[in-house]
Amino acid sequence: MTYLAKPKFHHPSLPKNAIGFTRRDYEASTSTLCAGCGHDSISAAIIEACFELAIEPHRVAKISGIGCSSKTPDYFLGASHGFNSVHGRMPSVLTGANLANRDLIYLGVSGDGDSASIGLGQFAHSMRRGVNMTYIVENNGVYGLTKGQFSATADRGSKSKKGVVNTDNAIDLVAMALQLGASFVARSFSGDKGQLVPIIKAAIEHGGAALIDVISPCIAFNNHPGSTKSLDYVRAHNEAVNRLDVLLGREPITVDYAPGEVVSVTQHDGSVLRLRKLNDDYDPRDRLAAMDFLQQQAAEGQIVTGLLFIDPDAEDLHANLNTVRAPLNQLGDAALCPGSAALDKINASLR
Repeated sequence: MTYLAKPKFHHPSLPKNAIGFTRRDYEASTSTLCAGCGHDSISAAIIEACFELAIEPHRVAKISGIGCSSKTPDYFLGASHGFNSVHGRMPSVLTGANLANRDLIYLGVSGDGDSASIGLGQFAHSMRRGVNMTYIVENNGVYGLTKGQFSATADRGSKSKKGVVNTDNAIDLVAMALQLGASFVARSFSGDKGQLVPIIKAAIEHGGAALIDVISPCIAFNNHPGSTKSLDYVRAHNEAVNRLDVLLGREPITVDYAPGEVVSVTQHDGSVLRLRKLNDDYDPRDRLAAMDFLQQQAAEGQIVTGLLFIDPDAEDLHANLNTVRAPLNQLGDAALCPGSAALDKINASLR
């Protein structure tokens, strides 16, 4: 794998935050994703959120799984802790790290394939346990690394680039998170930086399980029949000794719209997303109302974005387990191994 490192130097007059860092201090390697990928816009939003919150990068632990989305932690917060786990297992790795060192800020980055398919059980348990984390799902509805098959979040009736119709019902991770007890639930669009950055900032500040489902269009699979630059055409006429995919870059899709407004956003392949931003008078503290509102808007073909639910009195996994305040990785031998007398006491209480 090739990593493209960005230059370390930058102009001395760049704006700095409260602790003296510039936005460049929150960047990392140059992205190797397709030009115009929505995932890069999410990375930019994370960089902006951490800059505005004046977070020291070394206080962040970013955990990911497998997929295009799980590559993105290499593109932001280069001075933070990072761990790329196996497919679908990011939540359990993050949970273990959180229990060992509660003083870090945990940022879980996953995709719709990583979280809604092989990792669905892992996703569910991290939500119901209230792990203190910001869980970002970069949701594009396809398996980008394996050539664009439908993922579990693809809407029923949607078509692939080959014209195949999806006959499976979609898994709505936002609805699941609400049902499972997540204390912060939001959905956004990668092209709406004005909405996404504040949501990420609020999720980082929240003390509990925070889910952000970000609709992030995949630009690599919008090729159309008849184009001599399409993947199918190139493969049909390719006589080379190896197979190379040529992906044409696309301009990032952005949108700016007011609360309560419904906007139609045309994607690179001609499909249309209908986004509805929550009204200012929407109450995000009512879990049942949020679930009902989601279903009503889904029936009208709209994707609701914004902060859907928050529990202002949330307790995280440490509070539920009554763990010690000191991080486990800072405890000494005497605290971690109290001796046989303590073990005898525990055994006696179980008789």
